[in-house]
Amino acid sequence: MLSGLFFGAIYYDVFGHLYSENELKDFKNETASLVISEDDVIIGKFFAENRTNLTFEDFPKSLINALVATEDARYFEHSGVDTRSLFRVLFKSVLLRQKNSGGGSTITQQLAKNMYGRKTFGTLTLPVNKIKEIILANRLEKIYTKEDILTLYLNTVPFGENVFGIEAAARRYYNKSAKDLKTDESAVLIGMLKANTYYNPRIYPEHALKRRNVVLQQMQKYEYLNEDQADSIEKLPLKLNYSNLSSEGKANYFLVQVKKEVKEILKDIEQTTGDKYNMYKDGLIIETTLNDHLQNYVLRSFAVHLKKMQKILRKQYASGRYKKELSEMVDSEIKKLKLTGIADVKKNRELFSWDGFYMDSISVRDSLKYDLTFLHAGFLGMDPETGAIKAWVGGIDFRTHPYDQVYAQRQVASTFKPVLYATALENGMMPCQYLENDSIVLTDYDNWTPQNYDKKTGGKYSVAAALAKSMNIPTVNLFLQTPFKDLEKTWKELGFGQELNDKPSVALGTENASIYELAVAYAAFANGGKRIDPQMISQIKTADGKVIYKNDFKQEPEPVLSKKTAQLLNAILQKAVNEGTGTALRKTYGIKLPLAGKTGTSQDFADAWFAAYNPSMVMVTRVGASMPGIHFRTGAYGSGSRLALPLVGKTLQSIQRDNTLRRFFDAQFEPLPEEYADALDCEDYIEDSQIEKFFESIFKKTETTSEKAARKAERKAKRKNRSFFKRIFGKKDD
Repeated sequence: MLSGLFFGAIYYDVFGHLYSENELKDFKNETASLVISEDDVIIGKFFAENRTNLTFEDFPKSLINALVATEDARYFEHSGVDTRSLFRVLFKSVLLRQKNSGGGSTITQQLAKNMYGRKTFGTLTLPVNKIKEIILANRLEKIYTKEDILTLYLNTVPFGENVFGIEAAARRYYNKSAKDLKTDESAVLIGMLKANTYYNPRIYPEHALKRRNVVLQQMQKYEYLNEDQADSIEKLPLKLNYSNLSSEGKANYFLVQVKKEVKEILKDIEQTTGDKYNMYKDGLIIETTLNDHLQNYVLRSFAVHLKKMQKILRKQYASGRYKKELSEMVDSEIKKLKLTGIADVKKNRELFSWDGFYMDSISVRDSLKYDLTFLHAGFLGMDPETGAIKAWVGGIDFRTHPYDQVYAQRQVASTFKPVLYATALENGMMPCQYLENDSIVLTDYDNWTPQNYDKKTGGKYSVAAALAKSMNIPTVNLFLQTPFKDLEKTWKELGFGQELNDKPSVALGTENASIYELAVAYAAFANGGKRIDPQMISQIKTADGKVIYKNDFKQEPEPVLSKKTAQLLNAILQKAVNEGTGTALRKTYGIKLPLAGKTGTSQDFADAWFAAYNPSMVMVTRVGASMPGIHFRTGAYGSGSRLALPLVGKTLQSIQRDNTLRRFFDAQFEPLPEEYADALDCEDYIEDSQIEKFFESIFKKTETTSEKAARKAERKAKRKNRSFFKRIFGKKDD
């Protein structure tokens, strides 16, 4: 009588709402939204619970067999409740207190628990929840097929680490889809259901291995495997391919920006149509412009090049005056952060290195030394026509250094020079006009004397050569000839946010800008003078495939430079790659793709820059420590061509070996129009005397025989006078 009343109270919602069959039909899992690259690779997820739903057809047979054999052997025989198992638990577990009697919940009952969880009712908690699950299990069996129930179960079951559902688990522990799981891998994941932390194969591999073999034995017992199959699989080692996209993803810096943009898109959709979507729960498919292959090539170039340069920098700061400078800098930081009292206290800390993470007992002081001498870098690759971002690497490690270097403001150095030269070209200057290279002292600016990288002066450089070879003195002279308001206008229209100072040093790149801004500016050079906005999202679909947002990539940008200026600038910066400061791309890395580019090295080698582009791609990178005071001592390691250019060079090497990407990147520059096809056809450098001869050759007239004789007699007289002065004073008459 009492048991009937108790059951009735639960059935009629006295102990909280019990879901009806109609409500069970409408059940919907919270599902993680997937972020997909343009080449169809999952690069990230946005979730409240990390879950990705699959259909029954997606599950491998070994997975279903492992689940049924281990969790509910009579699953296909009962109607939601296994009476035999229930009585076994009642008598052995409850009455006889036997802990090893096994569980009594069927897969359907476990599904009911996973769908709605359990609530607390004091001493009645267990019986109330158990009866609720029995009632819900019966209802589920009435409205769903056995296959539907297995699908719901495998999409809801927890696997620890905030991972829900078999697809998310397969991605986490094996870096593959559940549909590709092998029998031993299915057994490991099903084994985790008993206790997802204790049997976690990453944390407790020995526990997981034993549990996997128990699952295999169950599969043999219920004839899903024969004895030979089970024995051979049991001998396999436990092999994981662990991948945690939330902390170790290849595109985490990019995903931060994608998340911001998706929020804005969904907000616009709601305001326009009234439809509400939740990127954390609705299982949206977010297709991005990022190319997974290219992203991997960039990451590989970081790992190879920066690892090598990091060792050199650390060695420099391990001795001599640089060691002393580092100690003084660290002392200053400790005082600023008010850490003096604990500066030398050691504490276990996880540290990033290019060889992997490791734990070490390290003091605050040594930790600061370690962090300050890290080389940081950013890289952005973008289609200059559409603005589609193809690669985005915001730093060396997102978990330990989350600040995005793509947005970091640093001195742009000589990568600024094309902005100045573009302004001069807009004002009518041509590549074969000449700029003075004589040493100058600018008295109005504290007697500042600009110097060329090679310290040489004299003669004149053509405009084209001055930019291609990144000559400083001719560039400052060009700045003095260019109206500042015109330069400022070009700077702003190309997308730079910082105010430009009207000082000659600006010509050499003393203003700050980011990789992002520089990529937008160089895209305008590449696409014929149009400023474009970077794009990240191609389209967004619901879990069932409905397109709710589609990007047509049809921007209507206003030209910021004339096509003529862009074409001439492109020709000059191709010269920079073929003959100037970017020749390492050709000579060292063997890059044969059409390319224009510009290096940049800021004061004291604090930051190294390189920008390369053609009509199909712009790549911009910068390398430097977090504080400008930490830097290489010479340009042999710290210049743009030695520190930044290799990141692009190594990436392009990989592209050249990739037939698909190579076809995309192998875009030719338009040839110069006929009216200025020979605009760069002049000497790079001419001595002062050669210049005089140059103008004489233009304006000279045909001499008569008598005029030639008179000029010859005049030269003879001058030689005679010089000899006379030399005999008397022992020197020339200059």
